[in-house]
Parts: sequence; C-alpha cells; structure tokens
Amino acid sequence: MASIMTINQALSIQIKEQIEYPHSGVLSKILLKDNVCQYTLFCLAANTEISEHTSTRNATIYVISGKGLLNLSGQEIVLEPGIFVFMPANATHALQAEENLAFLLILFEKVADND
Repeated sequence: MASIMTINQALSIQIKEQIEYPHSGVLSKILLKDNVCQYTLFCLAANTEISEHTSTRNATIYVISGKGLLNLSGQEIVLEPGIFVFMPANATHALQAEENLAFLLILFEKVADND
C-alpha cells in the first residue's frame, strides 16, 4: 500500500486498517509528513529486531498492538498497546518484537531553547 503524504489539509486515517504485518522484518508506512513532523506506522513481524541506533530528531512511539521490548538509553521498556514513549534526539535505542508489533512513530524537530 502506498504511503499517504499531505501538507496543509485535514486528514483522517483509521490506523488499524493500515496495519500489515510482514512475514519477517519491518514494514513502515509514512502516513503524514510536513517540514516539522513525520508520522510513520511501523509493523514488525514477531521476533524481529532493530539494532541499536540514534535519531537526530525527537521522537515518540505509541504502541497500537502486539508486544515488544525497547531499550532506550539503557532502560528496558515493555512495549504493549497503549504505551507512549518519548525519545529525545540522539538517544540510543534498540527494539525487539516479541509478537507481531505495530506502533506509530512520530519524528519532530527539536524546539530551540529560549533560555
């Protein structure tokens, strides 16, 4: 299914209808992208691992379905439906899907401090 990308218009998406679990590995779909934010649906097959990495942008994860484990800067976080995680820019993180796992990843630019 093609990614949905739009700028400056209203959009309504039923996320659960977008979930497609691959037989193995990761399937990602960009749902919305503009100059500041990117909203991506990630669907991971059970037993899939994403090795440790960083992002130059702040990010949030909202788990929709399944179960997994996130290692965020050395902290183990159980991923299950309803969990919301904030990841600051440049934080090391890795992920393992214990079951088929779907989550919304939102990447956004770090706001400059006014201090």
